[in-house]
Amino acid sequence: MTDFASLLVPDRGQPAHVLHIVRAAGFDEWLNAQPERVRAAVAAASFKAKPGEFALIPGNKADDWSAALGVGDTATPWDLAPAAARLPEGHYRLPDGHPGIAALGWLLAQHRFDRYKQAEPMPQRVLLSGDPARIEESVALARAVAMVRDLVDTPANDMGPAELQGAVEDVANQHGASTRTTRGDGLEQGFPMIAAVGRAAVPARAPRLVELEWGDPAHPRIAIVGKGVCFDSGGLDIKPGSGMRLMKKDMGGAAHALALADLIMAARLPVRLHLLIPAVENAIAGDAMRPGDILPSRKGLSVEIANTDAEGRLILGDALAKAAEGDGGIRPELIVDFATLTGAARVALGPELPALFGNDEALVAALLAAGREVRDPLWQLPLWPGYRDMLKSDVADLNNAPDGGFAGSITAGLFLEKFVPADLPWLHLDTFAWNPSAKPGRPKGGAALGLRAVWAMLENRYTPDRD
Repeated sequence: MTDFASLLVPDRGQPAHVLHIVRAAGFDEWLNAQPERVRAAVAAASFKAKPGEFALIPGNKADDWSAALGVGDTATPWDLAPAAARLPEGHYRLPDGHPGIAALGWLLAQHRFDRYKQAEPMPQRVLLSGDPARIEESVALARAVAMVRDLVDTPANDMGPAELQGAVEDVANQHGASTRTTRGDGLEQGFPMIAAVGRAAVPARAPRLVELEWGDPAHPRIAIVGKGVCFDSGGLDIKPGSGMRLMKKDMGGAAHALALADLIMAARLPVRLHLLIPAVENAIAGDAMRPGDILPSRKGLSVEIANTDAEGRLILGDALAKAAEGDGGIRPELIVDFATLTGAARVALGPELPALFGNDEALVAALLAAGREVRDPLWQLPLWPGYRDMLKSDVADLNNAPDGGFAGSITAGLFLEKFVPADLPWLHLDTFAWNPSAKPGRPKGGAALGLRAVWAMLENRYTPDRD
């Protein structure tokens, strides 16, 4: 992975080129304060400080040059990304010290997924920070986002249930956490919906539930759950080829959950963490689950399968039920799940805006506020009680895919709600985990959407006195 720590370092007076951040609304004021040679260079470059515009400004000596970057009127994590991708190799300094939230874009603009394709060597562009205390936080966030991107970008032939289990174990080993994996007969008996979704991929890509535990048992217990469908063919309700093309990303929820767990453990957040990742491949074989099948669940509810392509909610249902049980009689005080769950959420909100559901309005409000704070937006959709009847089945307790397609993301959320006790605060993020087109600092491919918001909310909740 990219060595982000080498790209953002303390400012100890090292020689560096100045990088001027110029907001469009303040362009004239900035320009009028510059010497004539700077104004001439800016005019020659047709620089007007529009977002993303970039200009090199010569100095009195050959190596005495600076640069100007146009940004929008509101600070974002991606303000520095265009410069980080285009500047020559070297060290740079901002006149105002630490880049704030824009440090993330500086770092991630220099990250590449190069597991399968040799890339040109990246020139190392180092930013000097005047606030050493914030460097570690910025680097940790960049590593977490890059982890999500790399896991999602890895194709299913190299990121099946076993490999996803291995990724969890690698993170656990880094932080002294414990793991356990349930598969085979134990999965059939304890987590029957996870087993049913993944049984067509047995034996080579057998389904499993991977769990991680970390932290002081005396601290508040929290549970993080991530949907780990490593590839989704749709099952017998098979997807068309165009719908299958990106289904390596259907484990994006698991990638978010694992990256969040890594942040929690690296920061030593005072919590008792329980991470749960149901890892499966929704394949097609003679023993694949069928439309019309009725599955038992860990919760004790029976579920009629109306559509085998609505499998993510099944594996999450069993995992949520387990998360809610807690350990030794101690339940978690909150559960957060991430899932690439419904196309309906993307139709409603597009690729950049995760749909947020929750059964605790104070917790939802805290997460929305955290998302605004770190510029990682979410949009709340309701767990509308009037739609619960859509989940009714004539022959089982629940139907996994209501007919008609109305309110698809809401009915999926209502399905998951059945597996969480009403008095246990729970948040569900229906995220896309993918950038369909490249932007500065955000290449086409895997994307972390909602991760930073949840991390900020947890930091605010469990370390309220931090600087």
